[in-house]
Amino acid sequence: MFKSVRWLIVGLLFIAGMINYLDRSALSIAAPLIQQDLGLDHAQMGVIFSSFFAGYAIFNFIGGWLSDRIGPKTVFTGAMGMWSLFCGLTAAATGFVSMIVLRVLFGVGEGPLSSTMSKTVSNWFPRREAATAIGIVNSGTPLGGAVAGPIVGYLAIAFGWRLAFVIIMLLGFVWLVFWVRLSTDRPAQHPRISDAERRLIEEGQADIDDAARLPAQGLGFYLRQPIVLATAFAFFTYNYVLFFFLTWFPSYLTEVHKLSIKDMSLATVIPWMLGFLGLALGGFVSDRIFRLTGRALLSRKLVLIGGLGLAAVGVALAGDVADVSSAVALMSVSIFGLYLTGSIYWAVIQDAVRGENVGGVGGFIHFLANLAGIIGPAVTGFIIQATGGVYTSAFVLAGGLAVLGAVASLVFIREPRGRAGGVAVQGAK
Repeated sequence: MFKSVRWLIVGLLFIAGMINYLDRSALSIAAPLIQQDLGLDHAQMGVIFSSFFAGYAIFNFIGGWLSDRIGPKTVFTGAMGMWSLFCGLTAAATGFVSMIVLRVLFGVGEGPLSSTMSKTVSNWFPRREAATAIGIVNSGTPLGGAVAGPIVGYLAIAFGWRLAFVIIMLLGFVWLVFWVRLSTDRPAQHPRISDAERRLIEEGQADIDDAARLPAQGLGFYLRQPIVLATAFAFFTYNYVLFFFLTWFPSYLTEVHKLSIKDMSLATVIPWMLGFLGLALGGFVSDRIFRLTGRALLSRKLVLIGGLGLAAVGVALAGDVADVSSAVALMSVSIFGLYLTGSIYWAVIQDAVRGENVGGVGGFIHFLANLAGIIGPAVTGFIIQATGGVYTSAFVLAGGLAVLGAVASLVFIREPRGRAGGVAVQGAK
């Protein structure tokens, strides 16, 4: 018998996050080779980067909604299978149009990832452990980004970029075998969970779940709430900076600082590793503040403001330095600050929304947030094309948006003071 089944589930989700960002980062690592092979310019590459998010953003919401209705295990199984398949099929791309089609379908497969992870944690963890669990789960994604550079870079150089995509596809199919055998939607369904652990989870969810004490509301009610919309906007700014780094920073290093593919692949490991530490730490810090103050949303807001502020400073300065060491150092600071907030958006959802709507609301917020993926890489590509390869304005724009995300968190994410007609009234605390 497993000593703690809920942490086994976290371990599986952690590995899934690693595979997710390994797969997602592969295109940006191999981008210089792909551009040369397929004859693509910066504007076209920016559109290709953005096309992934056309499918991804829509299925953020659909995947979260489905996880509320048919369960996160089934949704995650289908998602991993689909995104792994289309990651491998990237090897079949012949030009601009085929690459766009493949990236859209790849995005559809990855879309349910985060909202389904959030739903799984909501089902499996007491509230006082929720942000920590989400932080650990999500910390797999920057670790996947960190290993993507050396792995994809080596495979692309040694065997060609097409075979690299086929090889990393196989990792997703191996993970699926363990997920199907070892996971369930809820603790009560798991054959290996102990009675003690099941009671700990159930009592921990009921004891302090303020959202559960609200009267049942339809999904539409939550989608109109200022706290939900502000969280979505802050998440949008987070994603804008993240996807700017994910899609264009490798090209910035090779074009502006003249790194080779090999050296660029190694340099990108440093920001990702700090991102891994930030993501694991952010949820822990927020839960620690929560336990000290008893005010969940205050603990979430403080981490959001500090993390987004740090990210804004780092990315705004990173594009205006003369040497590669300073660029990587500043971008590492930015990614660390950014990832401090990575689990907090999902924790806010679990603090403010009844459990039966966590998947749908989380999917809606993730959908709005990932519009940044549609807009950001394409805008960056056109900026670079229009300025003749100068990246500075693109870095400053990303930093400015992160500042606005911190301001939205400060103003609209507030502790409830009372109830009006069964609805939490937000007061400035």
